[in-house]
Amino acid sequence: MRALRRYPVLAALIVAAVLMVLPFLVVALNAVKSPAEYSANGPLSLPKGLYLDGIADFWERVDFGQKLINSVLISGSVAIGAAVLSVLNAYAIGIGRVKGRPWVLAFFVLANMLPQEALVYPVYYLSKEVGLYDTRLSVILVFIVIQAAFGTYLFSSVLGAFPREIVEAARIDGANKWQVLWRVVVPVSRPTIGVLLVFFFIWTWNEFLLPLVMLISNDNQTVSVALGVLQGQRLMDATMTNAAALLGVVPAVIFFLIFQRTLTRGIAAGAVK
Repeated sequence: MRALRRYPVLAALIVAAVLMVLPFLVVALNAVKSPAEYSANGPLSLPKGLYLDGIADFWERVDFGQKLINSVLISGSVAIGAAVLSVLNAYAIGIGRVKGRPWVLAFFVLANMLPQEALVYPVYYLSKEVGLYDTRLSVILVFIVIQAAFGTYLFSSVLGAFPREIVEAARIDGANKWQVLWRVVVPVSRPTIGVLLVFFFIWTWNEFLLPLVMLISNDNQTVSVALGVLQGQRLMDATMTNAAALLGVVPAVIFFLIFQRTLTRGIAAGAVK
């Protein structure tokens, strides 16, 4: 009976997987069609051959290689910086037990819920004042703070349940606060940190509003901004639009597949804890 109950769940998972993969498959098929073939047969027809001119034209038109480097640099820097900041904040809140801990956590929750539209003008004004406007560093700093607000809240909950016996044993052995953090807490919490790194990278990769406002130079723009700007100029046909969507999503999918095991281990470790 237990085995029979699994089949409906398995069937539902298969249907959900198909529904999630189908849009990507349609985009990939239309990216390798010629405009004439797309107009004649529609978006759901199979391509008769590989038409790669749309991908090549889009790559050259937006200088996609530079945009890809910018997105990887910004997303990777934000993921590492926000994870480090989250660990430091959560260590002080979860294990250090700072005074007013509930209020501090409430502040981080409110900061995480604040819409980015409310941050556009303050961030724009401050970046202008300090000379960081239209630089990748400005976007990196802003997103480190934004992502670390969520990371601090999540990691504080994890460290709040961290075994106090392990920390006390390390202190008895002569470890100071920094040694307890880097030699005890971080190794034990590595799966959770890995999950935060993956989430921070993908979330930053998909950001559009703040990079659109902060990065106006063509050499500093990210992949998402390049896609939005070119689409708004109505310079692409249907084939090139699908090629742009495919090129925009493939790097994030590759990153997710590479770190899928890290994500799975982190979620499983959190469930066990």
